Amino acid sequence: MEPSVTLCENILEQYPKEIELKSGFRCELLPLRHRDEKAFRALLEAVPDHERMFIKCPIRNPEVVHSWCRHIDYGHILPLLAHADRRVIGQAALHQQLGGWKRHIGRVCVLVHPKYRGRGLARAMVLEIVEIARQLGLEKLEAEFIAEQEHAMRVFGMIGFMPLVQLPDYVKDMQAVSHDYIVMGLDLVTDEEYAGVG
Repeated sequence: MEPSVTLCENILEQYPKEIELKSGFRCELLPLRHRDEKAFRALLEAVPDHERMFIKCPIRNPEVVHSWCRHIDYGHILPLLAHADRRVIGQAALHQQLGGWKRHIGRVCVLVHPKYRGRGLARAMVLEIVEIARQLGLEKLEAEFIAEQEHAMRVFGMIGFMPLVQLPDYVKDMQAVSHDYIVMGLDLVTDEEYAGVG
């Protein structure tokens, strides 16, 4: 078994984890499991039409979601789901390249059910992914956006992500409309670096 996969499995032993958001709202974080397919699909189907253009994958395609839930590889993509009210209300994922010149960089994405926004869930889930990335020994995190995702970029900015790249009219949405492409990045501080602060 790959060392990174073993390390990932050890990290996942800390879940389920309960977190408290604004106004005392509580939810539980768990890694995606095979049996989450129906609830996960319901979250993706709740994404408004005008927001789906921001997402790379055809998230309303049942075959795509079925494949994600049947071929889980936490070492490559680690999806965390937020559960509350007997449903999945949010998802955040850490994407890793296990070899090559970007093996020290992770990519993070996050999605929150429209009815549960404004409670700080996106921020909490991204912070959770940041902590997992540190434990995995990653040195940097990236997040990708199009220019219209101003609120999402503000959330990431409050966590410490900084703009790295902006390319005008570089990507196209599902309707073939061009958008500016933006990459934000975060340098991770390892536990060893924390230990040296005094």
